Amino acid sequence: MYKLLPIIHTLSKLSLLFAMLTLVPTLVSRIFDDYAFVAFAETAVFTVLISFILYWATKRYQRELRPRDGFTLVVLLWLEFAVVAAMPLYLHFPEMSFTNAFFEAMSGLTTTGATVITGLDTIAPSINFWRHMLNWLGGMGIIVLAVAVLPMLGVGGTQLLKAEIPGIEKDTKIAPRISQVAKQLWLFYLGSTVLIMLVLRWAGMTWFDAVCHAMSAFALGGFSTHDNSIAHFNSPVIEAVIALATIAGAINFANHFSVLRQKSLRAYWRDEECKLMLLLLSGSILMSSIYLTYNGFYQTLPEALRYVGFNYVSIGLASGFANADFAQWSLIVSLWMFFLSNVLANTGSMGGGVKLARALALAKFSLREITLLLHPDAVRTVKVNGRTLPERTAMAIMAFIFVYFMTVVVFTFALMITGLDFLTALTATIACITNAGPGLGDVGPSHNYANLSAVQKWLCTAVMLLGRLEIFTVLMLFTPNYWKK
Repeated sequence: MYKLLPIIHTLSKLSLLFAMLTLVPTLVSRIFDDYAFVAFAETAVFTVLISFILYWATKRYQRELRPRDGFTLVVLLWLEFAVVAAMPLYLHFPEMSFTNAFFEAMSGLTTTGATVITGLDTIAPSINFWRHMLNWLGGMGIIVLAVAVLPMLGVGGTQLLKAEIPGIEKDTKIAPRISQVAKQLWLFYLGSTVLIMLVLRWAGMTWFDAVCHAMSAFALGGFSTHDNSIAHFNSPVIEAVIALATIAGAINFANHFSVLRQKSLRAYWRDEECKLMLLLLSGSILMSSIYLTYNGFYQTLPEALRYVGFNYVSIGLASGFANADFAQWSLIVSLWMFFLSNVLANTGSMGGGVKLARALALAKFSLREITLLLHPDAVRTVKVNGRTLPERTAMAIMAFIFVYFMTVVVFTFALMITGLDFLTALTATIACITNAGPGLGDVGPSHNYANLSAVQKWLCTAVMLLGRLEIFTVLMLFTPNYWKK
């Protein structure tokens, strides 16, 4: 137990930071006078009180974080922040259970975008704002924001950042100091969100809708202020802006920085992962649009391109918006879209799933093994973006992909045992582990997760966390060796 006390001390400091963030929706509630003010105020006061108690109780255990501490703190942060984020929902809606409140909060923080709330068009504006703010904070990762502030709190953040950032090259740095990296990422993140908000306002959204959708779009969060999601606006211009913001959010942030430094878009095309994503996404949209038009789902190809393009970008890149009920499409088209959500997002982005760099590397290693079977004495190296990948990386990639898809299998069967049909269970698991949001069947775009049982919601919540923290970060805590000296 004493091993956890330094971690709890750090957690108490970060909880204070998160309590300060709840003041933003509290101000929004006061502006709109929507009667959710008390729920946010009580959450802030309660969180500050508990944080101070934990801070003073564990103050003498403060020390620099060790590598294993970072992984423990990341998991505890997501769980604790989800509890705090759920409190305003639980206090504001008298009929909402803690299970539903925690599900909604975890869905927001992990940018899954799956919701259990109906009547989004009429709920308190501050509650809607809080949901989207959770998407925005979770997009880059509250952890990265905390790392930017950790030096001021007296705690180093390197191990924390390594445990949180997804991808196969976690030691690649944009700037020399870890806090500088986090600050640069958040400045770019904030600037991009403001730009998207202004463009959405120009495209026809109200200021409130523009602010909320800008936060959830670039974060690949998928929350909307309306039950019908983006279909509510019925605007090709708004859909195009959301789609472009989604694509930008799914590209490795290092590429964005390269483009800004070089003042040229060529950096995107020179990146092997980004280029493959754009080609695979474009080809899938075109072929699926032709298929649906040929089979009578749409009257014209341009109409099919509009709806297929938007939903393939949104679901394929694990965002979660919808402008059509894609559950009504041919099953092969819908399932291919969910397959893409597992692999399409880039490393170093807000996207979920395996990440395209891992899939690309695994494909190249597989081709190399076929070549070595034909020519045993040949010397072949595997390169991604011109960088040679060592054998250790290959083993790590294969281990991750195996555990990833076994997680999908296990939770699909678990959901089926609780009573869900196969299609609903499979797509719900994929939608949660990729943080994409809507699935098919009972959790399709015309429904939400409200009708699932409490057990099914907790299973989906666990999958969201596993997907957001890339499985190993969570599973590591359940190994005996982790807790040994």
